[in-house]
Amino acid sequence: MTDSESPAELASPAQTRKSRSLSLVWIVPLVALVVGGWLVFKALSEKGPVITIMFSSAEGLEAGKTKIKYKDVVIGQVETIRLGDDLKRVVVTAELAKGYDRYLNDRTRFWVERAQIRGGTASGLTTLFSGAYIGVDPALEGQPTVSFVGLEVQPVVTTGLPGKHFWLKARKLGSLKVGVPVYYRQIQVGQVVSFGFAPDGRTVDVQVFIEAPHDAKVTQNTRFWNSSGLDVSLSAQGLKIDTESLITIISGGLAFDVPDGMEPGGEAAEHATFQLYPTRESIQEKTYTLRRTWLVYFDQSVRGLSIGAPVEIYGIKIGEVSGIDLIYDEKRRELRVPVLLSVEPERIQNVLKAIPEQEAGESNPLLRWFVEDRNLRAQLKTGNLLTGQLLVDLGFYPDEPKAALAHENGLPVIPSMGGSIEQIQESIARITRSLEKVPFEKIGRDFDLLLKEATTTVRDAGVFARRLNGETAPALQASLGALQTTLQEVQGTVGKDSPLTYNLKKSLEELALTLRSLRELTTAIESRPQSLLFGKGEKEDEK
Repeated sequence: MTDSESPAELASPAQTRKSRSLSLVWIVPLVALVVGGWLVFKALSEKGPVITIMFSSAEGLEAGKTKIKYKDVVIGQVETIRLGDDLKRVVVTAELAKGYDRYLNDRTRFWVERAQIRGGTASGLTTLFSGAYIGVDPALEGQPTVSFVGLEVQPVVTTGLPGKHFWLKARKLGSLKVGVPVYYRQIQVGQVVSFGFAPDGRTVDVQVFIEAPHDAKVTQNTRFWNSSGLDVSLSAQGLKIDTESLITIISGGLAFDVPDGMEPGGEAAEHATFQLYPTRESIQEKTYTLRRTWLVYFDQSVRGLSIGAPVEIYGIKIGEVSGIDLIYDEKRRELRVPVLLSVEPERIQNVLKAIPEQEAGESNPLLRWFVEDRNLRAQLKTGNLLTGQLLVDLGFYPDEPKAALAHENGLPVIPSMGGSIEQIQESIARITRSLEKVPFEKIGRDFDLLLKEATTTVRDAGVFARRLNGETAPALQASLGALQTTLQEVQGTVGKDSPLTYNLKKSLEELALTLRSLRELTTAIESRPQSLLFGKGEKEDEK
């Protein structure tokens, strides 16, 4: 090796080899990546559905703490709570457990469970210690959704509870509310679950739930009535007070049964509709399908006549007043009171068969027969003397002039006549006019003179009485004493054992003997008149 050669020149070139095995440095990141991916997959696969629920208030709710429960089993938890965009509601975001997404449809209901007392029962008392939670009533059928509007009031009946729902139609709600009990023969078998206005707005629809197996007691002829409060009635048997329970007195209630003497009929179907009667007695009334509206004009005061007042014939109700108004009749140029009568002709038994055959286009043959052939008239009469309530009485007056059945606005018009109250008022007016003609002042003066004369007469009678008592009475008393003495003497003279009586008796006896002798002498002379000349003679037996 020469001095000119450097170490770098003398060194052999290095050879590089590519490693075919994985370096240990990459093992750890790869393992972490695999574990992370598995954890992500596991979290995503176990993650439940996320839903949003809108409530009017977030009272009692806390993010990360408030649970969602079904039958006291936790199935989810509230994640966040925020205000809605319109600031009218709060939006609650909650995550449910895996597998509950099949219950998320538009028929599933959520509400906030709190302590409350309703219909005489208490619920949610555990929330006083554990705090409020969100309850859920899942449904299997419906349109899928993850956005819900929470209920403000906890539902009374939840899905899965055996029984049936029924609808009741009432004129007004009264004291009914959600949760009030429904009774069958004083046993609670259900409760009210909801209420609201009917589509036409004229009635109130009340939904009730009857638990199984009692729902089979609701048949086609079942009738529901409002059993709220006390049912007080006074009859010949005395005072009767009836109620379903103490709860109905405080918070109200409903009851149902089949009217007496009526067959139950078949079992009612789910969501069947029934009429809600006001009292138990009202369910015994017959129901009629035929209803007619008649019109009556009254030209007098209708004070005391109200909607619902009865319409009667011979004292029997056949309908009720359905409308009262006041109009100005331009033709007559006077005020008139049209009254609508809602009448059920079927209440008059057999009358529909007895009326003449209906003419073509005739819609009221019964009323035409009543008015034109029987002289039907409408009249206001007093139904209650204490309250002054009036009723419409339909009667037949053959002495009234004949009238034809008129129609107005498509309604038949019944002729009217003055009511009993109007007749009484006219009688009172006639009496008042007659009394005005009586000369009460002259009668008063004459009566005053008569009183003065009567006073003088009474005074003179008093003087005469005193004179009679002082002068005449002593003399009269002395005369009565002398008369009594004379009567005693007469009694002693003609008494039973007196000499006069004895002598009179003896004289009468001798007179009787004399009369007997004369009778014998007369008999002898009649038989032997010759004895007056020749004597008595001898008897034949003495010869």
